[in-house]
Amino acid sequence: MKILAVLVLPCLLFYSASAQTETKDYREAFHLISVWLEAQKDYEQLPGISVAIGKGQELLWSGAFGHSNVEEDLDMETSTLFSICSISKLFTAVAIMKLYDEQKLRLDDRIEDILPWYNLEQQFPDSGPITIRSLLTHSSGLPRENAFPHWNGPDYSSPSGEEIRASLSDQQTLYPASTYFQYSNLGIALLGEVVEKLSGLDYETYVEMNILEPLALGHTRPTMPRELHGNELAVGYGVLNRHGKRNRMNFFEADGLAAAAGFSSNVEDLIEFAQWQFRLLDTVVTEVLKPSTLRYMHKVHWTDDDWNTTWGLGFNISKASDGSRWVSHGGYCPGYKTRLQLHPKTKMAYAVMINSSGGDPAKYILGMHRLIQKVKPVEKESEAGKIDLTDYQGFYEMENEEEWYVTSWENQLAVLPLPSSDPGETLTIYKPIDHDRFRRVRDDGELGETMYFNRDSEGKISGLRVYNYLYTRKG
Repeated sequence: MKILAVLVLPCLLFYSASAQTETKDYREAFHLISVWLEAQKDYEQLPGISVAIGKGQELLWSGAFGHSNVEEDLDMETSTLFSICSISKLFTAVAIMKLYDEQKLRLDDRIEDILPWYNLEQQFPDSGPITIRSLLTHSSGLPRENAFPHWNGPDYSSPSGEEIRASLSDQQTLYPASTYFQYSNLGIALLGEVVEKLSGLDYETYVEMNILEPLALGHTRPTMPRELHGNELAVGYGVLNRHGKRNRMNFFEADGLAAAAGFSSNVEDLIEFAQWQFRLLDTVVTEVLKPSTLRYMHKVHWTDDDWNTTWGLGFNISKASDGSRWVSHGGYCPGYKTRLQLHPKTKMAYAVMINSSGGDPAKYILGMHRLIQKVKPVEKESEAGKIDLTDYQGFYEMENEEEWYVTSWENQLAVLPLPSSDPGETLTIYKPIDHDRFRRVRDDGELGETMYFNRDSEGKISGLRVYNYLYTRKG
C-alpha cells in the first residue's frame, strides 16, 4: 500500500520568517508524522487520509495515505477532492461578512426583515429576535436540520432550496433566541438565502466570483462534482461495522444545503484559504474582506453557560493548551470527515481529510501540532558532532504490547508506541550513552532507565531491550 508524504519546498525545512527568527528543522517531525498517520490509518481501518500543514504563507508539508477509491485500488493524493461538508459554512460566513463590509446588512438585522417569506414558528413569545449574528454563532434557537430526512441513506436525497423554504412553516424553534448554542445547518442555509437576496446573484455564483476566484482556490467548489467521483473526488466509506468493514457510501449532493454543507475541496486549497486569513490578520489592506472584519470574525461572539462552547462569526473558537486561540471548523457528511484548524499565535494551519465516517481529524491535527512544537531551534554544530542513528531506525514488536517505532530526533533517539492518540505525549526520547546503549530523558532532563540494542551475527540490529522486555525488530 502506497504512502505519499511530500516535503514541500525543501528550502523551507529550515523555516525562518526573518533573520531574527529562530530556525527550525522540521524534517524529523514530518517523518514521524508520516509514520504515525500511516499506522493510525491501518489500526483504525480507514481507507485513506490526506493532510497538509502550512506556516504563515508557506505550505510546509503534505502527505497522503491509503486509497481514495478502495475498489479501484486508486491511491490517495494530496490533490484528491473531498466533500468538506460543514467547512462550507466558513465560505458562507465570509460571503455574509463581505456584504457586511459593503453595508448591505447589519449583524443585528432580523432574518424576517431580509427574507420576508421566512415563517418558521417562534414558540417562545418572550424570545429575542433571530438575527444574522445569532445565525452565524448557532445561537438562534433554530432546529439543527430542515424538515427533510436527507441524511438518511442510502440515497441521501437533499431537498432543494424551494422545498426548504416551503417547509419552514412545518417547523418551530427549539429554544428562545440567544439562549443556547444549537448547531444548525438550517440556519446557515438561510444565510445562503440572505446572500442571494442581498447580492442579486445565486449563492454559488456569488461565492465563486467574490471568494473562490479572488483567492485563486481553483480546486474548491460550492458543489460536489459528480463527474469526478471515484477518480479525482474520493469515494466515501461508512462507519466500521462489527464485522470490521466499512461500506461504500453513495454519492450525494447538498442541493438546497449548499451554503451549509455543499462544498468540495482538497487539503492544499484549504491551507491556501488559511494563508489568506494569516495575510489579512497582518495587514490593513482589504483582500475580499477588510482585515478588521476577519479579526472580528475570529473573536468569541457566543459562549454557553458552561464556558466550554465558544463561537465566533462562523468559526469555532477554542483555547489551546497554552491559552492561545484555535480558530477552526470541521465537516462531517456521509463518508467524509474533514477539518481545517488555524493557530494564529504560531501561524500554523492544518487541514485533514478522511474518506470515511470514522477517524478523528481533530485528533490528528493536535497530534501533529504537538509534535511540531517539540522541535527545538537549530543549534550551530559541526558535522563531526552529529551521530549517525540510522542503524536503529525501524519498527519493533513484542507479543501483547504495542509496536514501537524508533527514529532519530535531534541527535537522540525517539520511540513512538503505535497506535497513539497523542504522539506528542507518548513520544519518549533516549540519549546516546555509548555503543548500542541509550538512556531515557525524563521531563526534568534527568536520565532514566537504559535501552540496549541487540545485534545478530552479521552485526545488524535485531532487537532492543528495556526493563528486561525484549522487542524484536520487524522486517
